[in-house]
Amino acid sequence: MSRIGKLPIALPAGIEAKLEGTKLIIKNSKETKELETFARVAIEIKDNSIVMSRIGEDKSSSAFWGTYRALANNMVLGLSTGFTKQLIFNGVGYRAAVKGKVLELNLGFSHPINFEIPAEITITVEKNTITIKGSDKQLVGQVAAEIRGYRPPEPYKGKGIKYADEHIIRKAGKTAKK
Repeated sequence: MSRIGKLPIALPAGIEAKLEGTKLIIKNSKETKELETFARVAIEIKDNSIVMSRIGEDKSSSAFWGTYRALANNMVLGLSTGFTKQLIFNGVGYRAAVKGKVLELNLGFSHPINFEIPAEITITVEKNTITIKGSDKQLVGQVAAEIRGYRPPEPYKGKGIKYADEHIIRKAGKTAKK
């Protein structure tokens, strides 16, 4: 029995859910999210919560059960509170600035890197911290990973872009021979 799949998804105030065939539609006052389940799980909306159950007894049915429940829960959390990732950049001359819908990064290269910000994402920069916010967990994580990929942290001086909760294992540099 799935530990994740059997948990009901509570709908906070202001969040509505409805079922159209095999598609689960969750919306708040501003946004609407859709989850197509392809009839792999049974969905029931009752008492201000969403309950999912599996259709078959095979292993893939159990896997879909937990997966679709987690995806629906992330949609509800995204529409109610949103998701946030923080990146910290460290290095001499490293700068970041938001100019319209473009994040301009100066990361020690001979040219600035211009990152197009997706429409559903908001990015703010304060000192050496880039904050990425949005209602789609996958998109927030993907944007953070792409920005980090421009200059991943290096283990000797710790220069580069890292997640705020990431710990960089430092290496000792060269030692002089006597």
